[in-house]
Amino acid sequence: MFDGIIRFADRCRACQLDLSRFNVGDGPAAFLTLVIGGLMVGLAMWLEIAVQPPFIVHVILWVPLTIIAILGGLRFSKAALLRAEYRQSAGEAGRRDP
Repeated sequence: MFDGIIRFADRCRACQLDLSRFNVGDGPAAFLTLVIGGLMVGLAMWLEIAVQPPFIVHVILWVPLTIIAILGGLRFSKAALLRAEYRQSAGEAGRRDP
């Protein structure tokens, strides 16, 4: 389904479904970034209050963890949104398939 980390392939390798006609946009990215960002900030604040580690520990811990969580969650959320579009036969307004 994916051709890279988060980019959809043009066609599904298993069923040959044309994935280029689906447009999931940037909605999942913005929503996921806000949710995961809030979660990471809360966890970082908890760690700071509980242990008070040096700043470099926060950088080494939270930056990679945030990037991994966003990229992993983005694959899942984009696939879920594509599935919902497919099941509901959703499309862009005014677009007609021949």
